[in-house]
Amino acid sequence: MSILLISSSAFHFTMAKNQATKVRSAPEAASLLDRTDKSILRALQRDASISNVALAAKVHLSPPACLRRVERLKRSGMIGATVALLNPQALGAGMLVMIGVVLDRSTPESFSDFEKAAVKISGCMECHVVTGEFDYFMLVRTADSESFNRLHAEQLLYLPGVRQIRSFIVIKQVLSTTQIPLA
Repeated sequence: MSILLISSSAFHFTMAKNQATKVRSAPEAASLLDRTDKSILRALQRDASISNVALAAKVHLSPPACLRRVERLKRSGMIGATVALLNPQALGAGMLVMIGVVLDRSTPESFSDFEKAAVKISGCMECHVVTGEFDYFMLVRTADSESFNRLHAEQLLYLPGVRQIRSFIVIKQVLSTTQIPLA
């Protein structure tokens, strides 16, 4: 199954490339979308592998008009990337772990050092700066508890500037979606 990533904030952070890309603010972007644009985005979020001809029929446009709209949505930054969603269990990464991280200092340097190291952690799918009890939340995939224990001992404990790490093993995933709601 393919999906389409749509940037939903003023900045979209791509950890693999470690770069921020400027996109329109949410109110500005939403005001530029008409009903047809939203229909296109909804359809692409459900199945990004749909052909332009099939997409055009679904949204009641000619194929050239549909293609122009999709290209405009890409240029505007509303369509970030087209990717395939892989099955983690089938690929031996069935264990999902949420990790709360507290740094020992709240300085720009300690945050920067941590972030540079965090993006290199094996199986790290996401890493977010958060408010509240933790400084960061990481989402990590591993094969099983033994492989997570190894990851913890060999990589997580050596992250720079970390005062505390708390791990939360996901025992049931109630909802996981990549689809952004479009009003």
